[in-house]
Amino acid sequence: MRTGRGTERSTRAPIETCSSYSDRNAAIGEPMAQVSDHGGGVRSIKVPIPDNPLGHTLVYVVDTDRGPVLIDTGWDDPASWDTLTEGLTACGTSAAEIHGVVITHHHPDHHGLSGRVREMSGAWIAMHAADTAVVRRTREARPERWFSYMTAKLMAAGAPEAHVAPLRAARPRALPGLSPALPDREIVPGDLVGLPGRRLRAIWTPGHTPGHVCLHLEEEHPAQLPGHGRLFSGDHLLPRITPHIGLYEDPDDTTVTDPLGDYLDSLERVGRLGPAEVLPAHQHAFTDAPARVRELLTHHEERLTGLLTLLDTPLTPWQLAERMEWNRPWEHIPHGSRNIAVSEAEAHVRRLVKLGRAEAVPGSDPVTYVAV
Repeated sequence: MRTGRGTERSTRAPIETCSSYSDRNAAIGEPMAQVSDHGGGVRSIKVPIPDNPLGHTLVYVVDTDRGPVLIDTGWDDPASWDTLTEGLTACGTSAAEIHGVVITHHHPDHHGLSGRVREMSGAWIAMHAADTAVVRRTREARPERWFSYMTAKLMAAGAPEAHVAPLRAARPRALPGLSPALPDREIVPGDLVGLPGRRLRAIWTPGHTPGHVCLHLEEEHPAQLPGHGRLFSGDHLLPRITPHIGLYEDPDDTTVTDPLGDYLDSLERVGRLGPAEVLPAHQHAFTDAPARVRELLTHHEERLTGLLTLLDTPLTPWQLAERMEWNRPWEHIPHGSRNIAVSEAEAHVRRLVKLGRAEAVPGSDPVTYVAV
């Protein structure tokens, strides 16, 4: 289960990094520079994420025959809500006029304000069933259970007691995203999402989350760029950073998942679409999705190869994370980001095991892994 802030990474590291950039899209009015018009009845609003180097989530406003539909909504925070509502006003609409909300994935910087939008407008909320299941677990579970589960997971990964101790003493109210809105519509992979007058097809892209979806707008590009429509890519495909790929957390499910394998397969699927333009949830719009996909596939293969060198000696996931190359020295990585790094190390090791390139050392406790 993941309930913390969404954390993406540069192509070298999983810790929250984001380079600055110049938005090449036209801003709507000087006071509302956070709103950009992408043409063809699509605009975006930069909704801030509090205390996060990513800065903001790009919430897309798509015109339909029944009123505007949002793709993602942003973090549930008063300043974020104010920015969203001001942005909608700049787009000539309001939260009360929203017809529907399509969520790329359940993380709170994407799904956080969905419930408030629905309260204002009566809009439907759509999400893939796998992520809806995560939302349901989050709503039903007591926060103490999450802390105890994470404590056990970190200890099994070889985390030292000094790192685990703060989780034992954590106060439940410190955990964000405890009551995300329960979606009332299911996004079915391969089907058109119900946007009257538009052709928006759901593409299932698991990896960052089990139910992450990209959304393919199967319409001619407004600037007639070469390619096949536009792709709302959520966190799956970003121009200069790649999403954190950790483990899918479900305390009640012992299924051995392969999130990194899911992500790599999903990348290839998106690359084959060949969209004219990608509209991601962070940073900025970009073209040549196949080239970006190739960069990310190469990056992950190089990272897996590097981990095999480290696993010449048996290591726990924690020890592996300590030795991996991040965007800063391990001793400078904050507590919460270390949890994310260890989860990413485990996802990569799990991929190596599935490929037959590494294995668990029999009888090791906590479990160690070694290259085959």
